[in-house]
Formats: sequence, structure tokens, C-alpha cells
Amino acid sequence: MSDLLDALGRHGVGDVDASPLAQALYATDASLYRVPPQVVVRPRDADEVLATLAVARETGTPVTMRGAGTSIAGNAVGPGIVVDTRRWMHDVVGVDAERRTAVVQPGAVHATLQRAATAQGLRFGPDPSTHTRCTVGGMVGNNACGSRALGYGRTSDNVVGLRVALADGTVVEPGAGHAGVTDLVAAHLGLVRTEFGRFTRQVSGYSFEQLLPERGTSFDRFLVGTEGTLAVVLEAEVRLVEDAPARALAVLGYASMADAGDAVPALLSHPLVACEGLGRRIVDVLVAHGGSVPELPAGDGWLFAEVTASTASEAEALAAAVARDAGVPHRVVTDPGEQATLWRIREDGAGLAARSLARQAKSGWEDAAVPPAQLGAYLRDFDALLASSGLDGVPYGHFGDGCVHIRIDFETDDAAGRARFRTFVEDSADLVARYGGSMSGEHGDGRARSELLPKMYSADAIDLMGQAKRLLDPGNLLNPGVLVDPAPFDASLRVVGRSPVTSLRLVHDGGSFAGAVHRCTGVGKCLAGPGPTGVMCPSYTATQDEKDSTRGRARVLQELVDGTVVRGWDDPAVEQALDLCLSCKGCARDCPTGIDMATYKAEALHQRYRGRRRPRSHYTLGRLPQWARLTPPRLANAALRVPVLARLAKAAAGVDQRRSLPRFSPRPLRTSYERVAAATTSYDVWLWADSFTDRFAADSGRAAIAFLEAAGLRVGVIGEQACCGLTWISTGQLDAARRIVGDAVATLHPYVASGVPVVGLEPSCLATLRSDAVELLDDPRAAVVAAGMRSLAEFVSTLDRAVLPDLTGVTVIAQPHCHHHAVIGWEVDEALLAAAGATVTRVGGCCGLAGNFGVEQGHYEVSVAVAEHALLPAVRADPEAVVLADGFSCRTQLDDLAGVRALHLAELLAR
Repeated sequence: MSDLLDALGRHGVGDVDASPLAQALYATDASLYRVPPQVVVRPRDADEVLATLAVARETGTPVTMRGAGTSIAGNAVGPGIVVDTRRWMHDVVGVDAERRTAVVQPGAVHATLQRAATAQGLRFGPDPSTHTRCTVGGMVGNNACGSRALGYGRTSDNVVGLRVALADGTVVEPGAGHAGVTDLVAAHLGLVRTEFGRFTRQVSGYSFEQLLPERGTSFDRFLVGTEGTLAVVLEAEVRLVEDAPARALAVLGYASMADAGDAVPALLSHPLVACEGLGRRIVDVLVAHGGSVPELPAGDGWLFAEVTASTASEAEALAAAVARDAGVPHRVVTDPGEQATLWRIREDGAGLAARSLARQAKSGWEDAAVPPAQLGAYLRDFDALLASSGLDGVPYGHFGDGCVHIRIDFETDDAAGRARFRTFVEDSADLVARYGGSMSGEHGDGRARSELLPKMYSADAIDLMGQAKRLLDPGNLLNPGVLVDPAPFDASLRVVGRSPVTSLRLVHDGGSFAGAVHRCTGVGKCLAGPGPTGVMCPSYTATQDEKDSTRGRARVLQELVDGTVVRGWDDPAVEQALDLCLSCKGCARDCPTGIDMATYKAEALHQRYRGRRRPRSHYTLGRLPQWARLTPPRLANAALRVPVLARLAKAAAGVDQRRSLPRFSPRPLRTSYERVAAATTSYDVWLWADSFTDRFAADSGRAAIAFLEAAGLRVGVIGEQACCGLTWISTGQLDAARRIVGDAVATLHPYVASGVPVVGLEPSCLATLRSDAVELLDDPRAAVVAAGMRSLAEFVSTLDRAVLPDLTGVTVIAQPHCHHHAVIGWEVDEALLAAAGATVTRVGGCCGLAGNFGVEQGHYEVSVAVAEHALLPAVRADPEAVVLADGFSCRTQLDDLAGVRALHLAELLAR
């Protein structure tokens, strides 16, 4: 290892990482495979890529290109040097609108290229479901396609030229070709014409058909889909197309996915841009976890058939024609927002499918393709094969191209499960071959399917691939074990392993920490940014560092369970990965597989510091409600106005000196309201005074009381102390948290059980009772309290709309608290504001404070960067708007960084 690092240093490669953290982050991709690298290189330019190849030759170390790490076939993991171009080589070099081309570096993200093209009225045609984070270099490696390849073609159809480096360091310029490979194909024209390029989704193997004279003899296009086994991409020129101004979607309902497959050939007579299949089980998973699904026509399987046109009316007419000819229950969707929602469901298919079965559904037999005319029959035979094998799966995918994605409940942790896995995959490959199909329809063969290529290619065709490999990479340095001389597809499988004993119950994963962290399949939605209504993942949005992504953290925790790279809870890699996690819970809602990193971080902190001295902030900020109850509010406020005392207080508490300290409410809510009472008292609604509302935001509590009383309701404030324990949970003080939450549940249960609505005002505290309480307590009362507590919006939405104020003409910029979004859901709040007449702009992402995170020493810069992503720009853009933020943390951040006093919903309703 030291020789390799020394050689990289001598050759001027700067961003090199051989730490256990890096090995954990890059040990797997979105596949079933785990291959820890020796070292990770993030080259800053093409010269560093060439230097890395020189070191590989000098030391005999294999090289694997990473892309975005979203490979489902295992072609982005390798045992030597893993090269990640996403960090530095990510530019769109230029867009030539006249020629309709763009030049990009290999690490450029598809969405970045698409934004640059859209600004010129153009688009890059292929759009994989991972388009928000996949790289163009990775798309070239896999010959990626996506939903709209039906209309715009595969990546190979849209590559104009590639600048590549061969294993010997030779740089081949775009269009230059390679005489050796061209001559090889010329000597085997009959073989190439009969076995390669038989239908559009024949992605498996090398695309020798691109070197045929009638195809233009393109070495550049030949390299597309070779999975980094023949050359390394330094730069790509791609073709752009004019983006149609109008789109419409015909959503067609069928009794089964196979019936939907039967319908595809006839539908292809229409000018479809996309024709996607989606099953009910994927939709049901989304609904079960609080997701919103537009109305779908009757059926258990659907086709999304998209058409484009110059005008909206033309597009609608084309979609209506598709629906009419289909003759099944249907909807024609013309609203762009509704179309986007439906496409998001389809794009999240891989993650949603992973949690759609009783056991975790996995990749492993993932994207086979058959000619579309055979699709329905293939799906029926495949279903029969699943059933006879004792397995279950959820198919979906690019039905218009005959490409089927599926997640299957393989069990690969023991020898028997792995044997069944091998038998099933071999039988599936035989089935695809009988239908004249391809083992891969867009994701490449990788470690998952390369061994299976002899089932669809003759021995001569396999030998031809080997000859090409030996011509271009005689030392077998580039992604060995893939395509040529393949590794067995059941080697290097990632296993879940034995779970460590945990303090939390992990009720959604059967008590298994290993099962919980292995929910992450690596599809990387957390790398995409939060979007207009999401949260995940704020730290990655700020740092763009893999370790700060939900995926990266899950990978480190998976390695903790494995125990060979990351060794135990005390390993520095665990601390490094979790340090910048804001515990926002955004992933619990936004991650398609349901990762809940806030919960895992709480467990990790508990295990790390159990019986040991903790960071100072854990004793202060982590126990804030306790100190707040003991502190005279007026005295504290007076003292904190004295600068020297404020500085000393911050230093003692572990608070960054650039932060202000929140003021206490002069009169706590519970001790100042005359209707504080017991559960036996008769009221129409109870108000729970959580620790933050009670001690720091009593005005919002009084506003809620005033609004509800003006609505004619008798309002009682629960008199007993009932702290949710959030600050103890977020700092991993789980033993104390269990006692505190247990007391709160015992206090609140009689109120909830009485049938009188109980309302919580601080979303983070309410969310804690709804989610964390059941993780800490094996007490049926916790579930009753979790189900019975209501947010203010949830309760008000049950009242007559006449109680709402008229907010017509009021512009509201709303920052939902992350826990509100993730656990409670903010849709009811949004609907309530709309019903009152307000014009609402919902800010996506996190405010950046996140409880104790943003005030702790060492987190200030990231906290501010998170706020600057969406919240602060939105507030600055409309200084006259009312800023709404129910979360105490969000209001504190806005006051601290923007000097804006944000309102709680109660204050807005009571105005």
C-alpha cells in the first residue's frame, strides 16, 4: 500500500485517499457486490488520470472508474485504484447550440448537462432514472438509456466523439479510431453482423456492430458500453436534440404487468418518446410511507406512454389517440406538475421496489431485455420461474424497449441462499436467451452478468471480445473481472452479517441494525439535492463529499457491521461519517429505501460514549430542557445581554461564538396560563406545552390558544411536565432518553386516551413522540400516544373552514421543519394555508440549524452553507413576504443569519 501511495505522490496525483473511511465509502456501488479498493483517487484533470494509469502500470494495480457509484451490475467497484472524477472533473466544457453538441468532462452530472442544454432550447436525449446524480462518464461506460431512450436513443446513439486514454497511456482523440480493433472486426464481419446489435437494448458484451462499415466504423461509439475495460474517458462530445415544448402522458391500466407487456407492440405504432411499466406494489409502498400518488386508472399494472408535440393541444390529442387505441382504463395527464410526480414515482422504482416485499428485495437479476414483441410472454414465464424458485419480485421498467427491471427477495447471507441465487440467475439467463434477449438492457454486465455472456453469444463471439481486450488492455489493468475473463457472478457478494446489540428497538427492521443500514441499495438519491419539497441530504448539499451523504454514511455503517474495514463503533471512520449528519430525518421520508440516519446516528453516539466522557455540548445542549427548567428566565435574559457573560456561556456550552443564544420566554406557558389542568377536566382540545414552546416560544402557544378560543373551543394546557427527550436522543444519551420519554408517555397517555384531541406545536417534539418513542419504549402506550397526538394544522383542518382568517393577498415563504416533513408531513399545512387564501412558496431543504447541530463548535460553516442553499435566498428574494417556520430551530436560524422574525402557524392564524 505504501508503495502505491508513494508512486501516486511521485507522479503528482494529489487527491488520494487510502483510509478505512475511503475504502468503506467505495467498497460497493448500487449492486450486490462488495470489493474494497486499496486507494481512491479523485483526479483534478486529465493529466492526473494519465498519471494514475502510469502508476497502475508501474505497480500492476488494477483501475476501476467510479462514475457516480450508482452501478447496479457491480462494474464500479474494484480491488485496486478506484477513480472518482465526480469531485473535480465535472464541468460542462461548452455547448454549441448551432451544431447541437456539448463537450463534457467525465464527472459531469447528467442534470448539470441538461440544465446547460435546456438554456439553449436543447436537451441530452437519454435520461436514466438516476439523472439527478449519474455522470456522463458513467453513462458512456454502461451505454445508459433511461425512460426516453425510446424516443431519443441510447447513450451510444448520442455520442459524437470521445477523448480516451488506453491502458498504455496512449490518448486517442475523438474520431481518430483504432486500426487494430477496426481490422479485428473487418476479419470477422459475418460474426459481428449476425450476433451483435440485433435489437436496440442488446447492451451486453462489446458493441462490435458500431465498427461495421455500414454503421460508420465508429471506434468512439464502440467504446460506449465497454464498462471501463478497454479505455478511460477523459472528455466526451455528445449530441443534443431540440426539446419539444409540450408533453402529455397516457396512463394505461392493465390487470397485470404481463398484460401491460402484451400491449406494448401495438402501442409502438404511435410516436412515443417513452413507454414505461410500473406495478401496483411499488405504488402501494409509496402510499404506505406517506407519499402522494396522483389518481391512477383501474389495474394492477400501468404503462406510462409519453408523447411530445409543438403545442399542448397537439400533445393531448396524441396521448388521447394512444389511450383510445389501447382500449383499457386510462387517464391523459397534461398538467406538468402531475406528470413530474408520476415520473418521480417511476424514477424511484429501484428504491421503492427494494422495500415492497416481506424480505428486502435486491438487485442481482436486474435489467434483462427481450425484443418488445416477446415481452408479455417473457414476463409470464419469468413469473413462473420466480414462483417455482420460491422467490418473489417486483418488475417495472422500460417496457417500450423490452427492458425489465426487477428487485427480487434473494437471500445471500448463507450458502443455501447463495446456491439458490446461482441456480435462479442461470435459469433466468437461459430464459432470456430463449427469447433472443440480452442479459443487460442498459446497466451493463459488470460482475452480475459477465459470466453469463456465453448463454447469449457463441464461443467465437466471446473469443472476439477477448481479442479486443488484449489489443487495448494487454495487462488486464482496466476493470478486471468484468466482461472478459469474468469473475463468478456469486463471488464478492455483499452480505448483511450479524447485527450488533443495540439500545434502540429498530422496529421497522426487526431489531436488526445490520438490516437497517443495509436498506441502502446505493442508488444515490441523496446525492441529488432536496428538490423543491424534499430535505435529503443537507450535509451533502453543503460539502459535496461522499462521506456526508446518506449513502456514504450507510456504507460506513455497513462496514462497521462487517468488521473488516471499519472496526467497531469507536472507529474514526464512524465519527467522520456521522459528524456532519444534522439528524434531520430527511432521509426517513425522501430515501426510497427508508434509511433513517438520525436514528442510526443516535445509536452510534450511544455506543461510542456509553460509560465514557462525552463532548461538552452533550451535557449542555443535549440536556437543554433540563437546564431551561432550572433557569430563571428574566435573570438569564439579562445576563445574556452582557457580552462577556454571553461569551463565557457559549464557551461553557460548546457553542460557536458566532452564534447568538436564544432568549427565554419571560413567562413559561405552563406556569402562566390559567387553564392548566388535569386530564379529568373537560376541554375541547388539549395543548401540550413541549419544552421549547414552554420555555422559549410561549408566545406561539398563547397565539394557538387565542386562535382556538376565538373559534369557540375550550382550550386546556396540560399542566404536567412532559418532555419528549429529543435533545438526549440526538446526542445519543439513550438510557436517559428512555426514562424521559417513558415519563412523557405516561403523562400524555391519559389525555390522548380520553378522546379529546391533543395538539403539539413544536414539530420536532411532536415528531419525536410519533417516531422515536416507539424505538425507545416497548410500551403499548407509546403507540397510542404516537397515533393520537396532532399538529396544529392537522387539528384545525378538522374544523369548519369559517374559522380560518382571510389570508388573500398574503405571500408566505414557508420553511417546514425537517422532522415535520419527514415524520408528520407538511401537506396538511400547505392545504390549510391555501384554503385560507395565502400564496405559499414552500422552501425545500433544511434550515441548517437542526437543534444542537448548527450551534455546536465545528459546525457553523456547514450550517450556514445549508441555509444558503435554499432558505436564505428565498427570504432575500421577497423581503415583504411573511416567513413561516413552525420549528424553533428554523426560527432561530432565520433570526441569527437573516435578522428575520419568522412566525409560527399559530401566530399567522391568530393575526
